[in-house]
Amino acid sequence: MKITSLGYLRVESPDVKEWATFGPEVLGLAVSEDLAGQPGTVSLTNDDRPGRLQVSEGPHNRVQCVGWELPTAGDLDDAVATLEQAGTTVEWGTAQECRAARVRKLVRFTDPAGFTHELFYGQLVVPGSFRPGRGTTGFVTGGQGLGHIVLVVPDLAESLDFFCAVLGFRVSDEIDFAGSTLVFLHVNPRHHSLAIMAVPGMRGMHHLMLQVEDVDDVGMAHDLCLDRDIPVALTLGRHTNDRMLSFYIRSPSGFEVEYGWGAETVDDSDQWAVTHMQSTSIWGHRPGNAPAPGCMEPVEPAAS
Repeated sequence: MKITSLGYLRVESPDVKEWATFGPEVLGLAVSEDLAGQPGTVSLTNDDRPGRLQVSEGPHNRVQCVGWELPTAGDLDDAVATLEQAGTTVEWGTAQECRAARVRKLVRFTDPAGFTHELFYGQLVVPGSFRPGRGTTGFVTGGQGLGHIVLVVPDLAESLDFFCAVLGFRVSDEIDFAGSTLVFLHVNPRHHSLAIMAVPGMRGMHHLMLQVEDVDDVGMAHDLCLDRDIPVALTLGRHTNDRMLSFYIRSPSGFEVEYGWGAETVDDSDQWAVTHMQSTSIWGHRPGNAPAPGCMEPVEPAAS
């Protein structure tokens, strides 16, 4: 399967209105004007593709859908055949759903952990339209996509098999973390577009990462969060695997946003070797003052 990047993320939240200021004023995202006016929805982006991040009003903090980009209509057809061969039920998006997602065509399915994913091709691009919500040099997107997400799943082996064997993700490296294993997966030069870790009986999103172009953007965002008393989940630090310099803040929807700079990219040649580490950070990333994560939900055990 030829997934090329993380294209978009849609989440549900009872605190959607807070994103109207948190997105542009804190994160520096742009409000996607072509999607404005939808009742109960805040639509944001970090580049010239509107609606990269959509937050819709709902009773719970949860992931609604993760959108993954494919190059062409033919690749989408091939992906459907691969999913169906693997026993996964696939639903084609309606014309209205494709217009709302700003893509040509999409298909929808559910992974073994219960997350909804969409595969699409032909995402809308409006050149020169990105207007950050505050002063920033911009974000690293393009072929690397929106950023990365980290998902919590009840069964690591089951999810890892699905993402690698069926969807075609490739392992970058692994880190021992909190008695579990974090597995980092890539589909393009970004070190990871997805990472997964297991918490038995639970499902949810740990964080969304946004990568900025300049290290000073990280520092200024960090100062802004301190000035506004925005809960810091992890202090400034540098990761062991992708060398990202970043900090984590708690979003209005319970998951964390990693705001970072300077990540190394992967070389997907035959020389790439998966490594195993025992710490997530070289320095920093100490626990801050944020409350417990709020974008998690229990998973019903599978029927025997």
